[in-house]
Amino acid sequence: MSTFTAGLTLLLVASTYWTQVSAQCSAGSCHLLDNCYTDSDCAPGLFCSSCVASGVLRPRCIRDQATVLQNISSLPFNKVAWLTTHNSFSIVGAPEKTGSRITFYNQEDSVTEQLNNGVRGLMLDMYDFRNDVWLCHSFDGQCLDITSFAPALDTIKEIMTFLVNNPSEIVTVFIEDYVSAVNGITNVFRAAGINKYLFPVASMPAPGADWPTVGTMIQNNWRFVVFTSKSAKQASEGIAYEWNFVNENIYGDDGVVAGACPNRAESQFMNSTRNTLILQNFFHTNPVQDATCRDNSQALYDQLSACYAASANRWANFLAVDFYKRSTGGGAFQAIDKLNGQMECGCDSPVSCQTQTAPGNCPADV
Repeated sequence: MSTFTAGLTLLLVASTYWTQVSAQCSAGSCHLLDNCYTDSDCAPGLFCSSCVASGVLRPRCIRDQATVLQNISSLPFNKVAWLTTHNSFSIVGAPEKTGSRITFYNQEDSVTEQLNNGVRGLMLDMYDFRNDVWLCHSFDGQCLDITSFAPALDTIKEIMTFLVNNPSEIVTVFIEDYVSAVNGITNVFRAAGINKYLFPVASMPAPGADWPTVGTMIQNNWRFVVFTSKSAKQASEGIAYEWNFVNENIYGDDGVVAGACPNRAESQFMNSTRNTLILQNFFHTNPVQDATCRDNSQALYDQLSACYAASANRWANFLAVDFYKRSTGGGAFQAIDKLNGQMECGCDSPVSCQTQTAPGNCPADV
C-alpha cells in the first residue's frame, strides 16, 4: 500500500469515527462533556470547546454559565461565593480607541456578557488618561495609547444597565486604582448614575462581623459594592479601602502554587478573622488564552481547599480567574458551586442544599 493510500485510509477511518462519536447528540441535546461540533450542539449553559493544553483534543460541551442561586436572601453577603474576572476590561478583540494596541488580554467576553453568564465580581484597573479615567494596562506605571482600552465610564454604564435590568443582583468591583484626579472615580460613578446603588462605607461591618444579608442589600439597593486599592479614597471619596474589609491571597504565578495560599502584601494574613470577605486569585502572571483551560480545571478546584485551610477554615467569597469560560468541563463555574455548596450546607453544589434531607446527604454533587 502506498504512503498516500495508507494516509487516506487513516483519514477516512478517523473521519468516520469522529462522525460516529459526534452524531450521538446534536441540536442542543449534548450534555456536559459530550463531544460536539458547534456551540449549537450543546444544551443551554454549555458551549463547545477543546483544551489541547490538557490533552482534550476533541471539542466537548463545557459550562459557560453559573448556577442560579436559590433562597440566598437570608444569607450574609460573606456567606456566598461570586465568580470574579481578573482584568475584566482586558478583552480580546475590544475596539482600539487610541490606535494599535500592544498588550496582553485576560478575557474574551464583553463585561455585559460576563455579567449575563453569572460573573458578579469585576477587577478594573483605572488610570488618569486623556483628561479622563480610563481602563488600561500600564507601561512603567503609565497608561499609554498602546495599552489603553476604554474610558471607565463605558464599563460602569454597562454595570449600571445590568443592575437596572436585574433588580435582585449584586455586583462587586475591585479597582486597582491609579487615579490621582480629585474625585476622579466619584465623577465617573456620578456620570453613569450608579451612585444610587453604591454600598455606603458607613454600613459596612465592623471588624470580624458578618455583612448584611443579601436580602437586606437588595432591599436597600446596596447592590454596587466597590473596593479601591488606595486607602485615602475611603475618606476622600467614600470608596472602601479593599484590605480594610477583604483578605486576599497573592496573585500571579505565586498564587497558583499547588497547596499554598499566602496573602498578598497589602492584605491581612489569610487566617486573620478581622475581615470576613475572602478573595482568592487563581491566574498566571502572563495569561495564555489557550492554556487557561488547563488552569481553570482540576488545579483550580484543588486549590479551593488550600485557601480554605489557609483562611482559618473559611471558603473564598470571590474567585478571580482569567478567561473564565475556559476549562475541560465544569471549570470556574463548578468551583463556585463547591464554594457555595460548602458554605451553605457542606456539599459540593448549592443544588444539593435545596434537596438535602440530612446533614452529609448531597444528592446533586458530581
